Amino acid sequence: MPSFRTRMLPFLLFLVSVGVAQPKTLTILHTNDMHASFMPHEAFWVKETPKPIVGGFGELFFTVDSIRKARPAMLILDGGDVMTGNPITEREYRGALGGALFDMMNAIGYDAWAPGNHDLDLSQSNLTALGRIARFPMISANLVTAKGEYPVGNRPYVIIERGGIKIGVIGIISQGLYGLVNQNNLVGIRVLSPTETLQKYIDELDPQTDLLIALTHQGFEEDSALAAGLRGLDIIVGAHSHTRLKKPKVVNDVIIVQAGSNCENLGQLDVAVEGDRVVKHEGKLIQLWARGGRPKVWITTFADSLQQEIDREYSEVLATLSADWVRENSGQSSIGTFIADAQREAAYADVGFMNNYGIRKDMAAGPITKKDLFEILPFRNIVATFQLSGLQLQGIVKYSLEKRPAIQIAGMTAVYKRNADSTVALKSVRIMGKPVDDKRMYACAASDYFIGEAKRYLGVELTKVSYSNQTLFGVVEQAVRKAGRITPKVLYGIDETP
Repeated sequence: MPSFRTRMLPFLLFLVSVGVAQPKTLTILHTNDMHASFMPHEAFWVKETPKPIVGGFGELFFTVDSIRKARPAMLILDGGDVMTGNPITEREYRGALGGALFDMMNAIGYDAWAPGNHDLDLSQSNLTALGRIARFPMISANLVTAKGEYPVGNRPYVIIERGGIKIGVIGIISQGLYGLVNQNNLVGIRVLSPTETLQKYIDELDPQTDLLIALTHQGFEEDSALAAGLRGLDIIVGAHSHTRLKKPKVVNDVIIVQAGSNCENLGQLDVAVEGDRVVKHEGKLIQLWARGGRPKVWITTFADSLQQEIDREYSEVLATLSADWVRENSGQSSIGTFIADAQREAAYADVGFMNNYGIRKDMAAGPITKKDLFEILPFRNIVATFQLSGLQLQGIVKYSLEKRPAIQIAGMTAVYKRNADSTVALKSVRIMGKPVDDKRMYACAASDYFIGEAKRYLGVELTKVSYSNQTLFGVVEQAVRKAGRITPKVLYGIDETP
């Protein structure tokens, strides 16, 4: 008969094994700022020709599916700006413009997303409709109404369990939202402090969870500052700044990741969790090179059919360029002043303005298709009008010459002298060919985005702004069609006198 000691040994070994439990592991996949890039495209940064093809929802689907089969304890999150950047966002699907994007994200198997500023470009009601299509929650804790309610079907957080780990995911949107979106689309919306809001929900969720993630749409620098001011947060999955973090950054013990933009990379963060904290982590970016020979599945067949419809509609030739349209970041350009002038004409204004970085592509001489024009102006901005006095407009010319705020101006010309201290003395300013009248009020036109950034672009705050129902793309398309053949020229002349 075995001794008592012999019989007790297996039980003691069991107790030891229970007491020394191994950390639980989780794989977090993440995307951000996909900007409707549902189809593969050329890798523009590669010098070789032909350039390799990268991205698209098909390649994303296959990559995520492969990782999910190998690592069932997996979570996939998106940091927002799914919308704006491709004509698919102008196509209605299941009651929402751009809705097809979210049905494809359903197929990929997303667990949660935090909306970005461009997801509000169309309207609050459209964002709400997108949320109804998504089979994964929209989370944004600091996007509320004046009553503290959630305006677009968002919720503050979600708790998900994977691999025995309880994960709290809290959404955050940029507090600079009012400078990024047409204010007509933000009526009734408040954006609360990211730090205070996050800390509130961290304190609430910490006792219920093993891991806390902030899914933010505000930018890497803001995420770093946010991490420094919080206690109890484990991970920030970021967005908005299009930062390609090849390896995670750690600030105040908070792991920060972000995956670039345009569905070109999939972020992967592997963590080991023990004792309510991350004890080990490793992160990387997976470049989504498009591979041939993939099997036909619903998402690829659906994406191909959508692209065929878009190609048919957007292949139309609108006009011909006799010379290249080339952007300038430090001065006036032919493409920039054409766009500014198109807004001026459409609004029956005296002066038109355009921000340089809203012009996303140069255009070579030759035919301009509707697709080309959409790639130049992919954002759904609205044309707005406002009044400025002749004296204010002269101040804006000086501000533009001295501060160089990267804007284009049409309808106004100036002659000036630069002083030894780099300030500017205006010799003359003319509006629509006539000398400026200091006291007269002049009608001006610009996009809703430009209006939101007026203090930075013009040096003045704008009041009594009127928003039209015309899009920036629409008025420029009309101007291009009307021109038929375009000879590029700068429509705003600034001449320095000796």
